[in-house]
Amino acid sequence: MAEEKKEGAKGDAKKSYPLPKIDFSTFILSLNSSVLVQLGLIEDPATGQKTKNLALAKQTIDLMAVLEEKTRGNLTTDEDNILKNLLYELRMLYVKEKG
Repeated sequence: MAEEKKEGAKGDAKKSYPLPKIDFSTFILSLNSSVLVQLGLIEDPATGQKTKNLALAKQTIDLMAVLEEKTRGNLTTDEDNILKNLLYELRMLYVKEKG
């Protein structure tokens, strides 16, 4: 009986779920999610815990700013708007959390 449970757990780990199409927008949204975890606003999916790491959040926001600078003129209007809006929102959340 215990053997069946182990097999079931292994079988679940092997299931594959469809992943979103990888493009610039999904990459930026992934970074956004990382910052929200780093700010302690949402649970870390790996641990289920909310923990705050403001230094890492700032570094990720700064990384997004570098992407904004280096991709200037090469993004679609939608990509540019997503990046600008997310950067603004994340910066405001960072200032609020830093207190």
